[in-house]
Amino acid sequence: MVSSYLGIGILFVIAIIIVPFTMVLGKLFRPQKFEISKLEPFECGIEVKDVPQGKTSVHFYIVALVFLVFDVETVFLFPWAVAFDKLGLFGFFEVGIFLLLLIAAYIYAYLKGALKWEE
Repeated sequence: MVSSYLGIGILFVIAIIIVPFTMVLGKLFRPQKFEISKLEPFECGIEVKDVPQGKTSVHFYIVALVFLVFDVETVFLFPWAVAFDKLGLFGFFEVGIFLLLLIAAYIYAYLKGALKWEE
């Protein structure tokens, strides 16, 4: 029973050792004195002259979240593609239902205006 958790325990111990070790290495090898240009905010190579006024649109973040949802869901297609010959007709219909739900969610997001860029 304990031997089945041995691999996870070893990986946990390695992670506990590597994190402080890499932080100490970074502290030793990075420059201690930063340049002024490194401390300035950077946006497309243009110097920032004043603080932007007004509210920031969150539409970009909504589009990013919708993309992540669909991207993560399509990752589930890779294991299906690997085991396609073993799943047979049942696996084919299951992935068909999955894709129909994914397309329905995409159409719903489009109709709700989550993918429109203009405000």
